[in-house]
Amino acid sequence: MEKQYRNPIPTVDIIIEIDGGIVLIERSNPPYGWALPGGFVDYGESFEAAAAREAKEETSLNVTLREQFHTYSAPDRDPRQHTVTTVFIASATGTPKADDDAKNLEIFQPDRLPSPIAFDHEKIIRDYFKYRKGAARDIIFAP
Repeated sequence: MEKQYRNPIPTVDIIIEIDGGIVLIERSNPPYGWALPGGFVDYGESFEAAAAREAKEETSLNVTLREQFHTYSAPDRDPRQHTVTTVFIASATGTPKADDDAKNLEIFQPDRLPSPIAFDHEKIIRDYFKYRKGAARDIIFAP
């Protein structure tokens, strides 16, 4: 009998920094809510290439990935299935415009986040703003 393997699905999310805020999209597909731009990594695609592609598809922006922020892997982070996301911090050029499966796009400041926020993106965003305020990664991501 052949053993069936079930593995988490790799995804990427991108924190796009613009004017002291970050770009969030409003999802047009379930789960609904606001989210970081991102999506599934295609077979044969690097995580970096997937991040640049997803950012362009959803925001119309050309991004420059500045750093890999963190990988989030809680099995319940996506209600549809077990996904693992690698989050990148990026700068961008171009004019932000919602596209692909994003029905809206806005730039949000740390003190004015929308609701609801899909997936575990509220945690990711709060971790990011702690990092930007100078918190060390080992403090933010302590087990």
